[in-house]
Amino acid sequence: MWGLRGSPRRRRLIRAEFYVGAVGCLLLGAFVLARAGSTLWTLVGIWLIGAGVNYVPLALYAERLSRPGALEAELAGIELRRELRRAGAQQFWIAVPGAIAVRALRK
Repeated sequence: MWGLRGSPRRRRLIRAEFYVGAVGCLLLGAFVLARAGSTLWTLVGIWLIGAGVNYVPLALYAERLSRPGALEAELAGIELRRELRRAGAQQFWIAVPGAIAVRALRK
């Protein structure tokens, strides 16, 4: 949500991306499952729903960090460039159905 230079616009865009990802994947996954005529399409529908479930905690977390001062407090004392590289590698987990949601529940 911050990048190298944070801005309110950037925060809104990222928050919107997470909400659209959650709702879009869940709806598309449900649609694909309802129309699935083969095992492949059933698996695609399940994967889409799992990806959508991953976006729910991300959207909630982004909402929480959008409050005034919350993101700045979260970033206090960290090396921003290193964290951005780490975050890039962690984006892979969005593609693993339910992985982010399970981790969020464990916290």
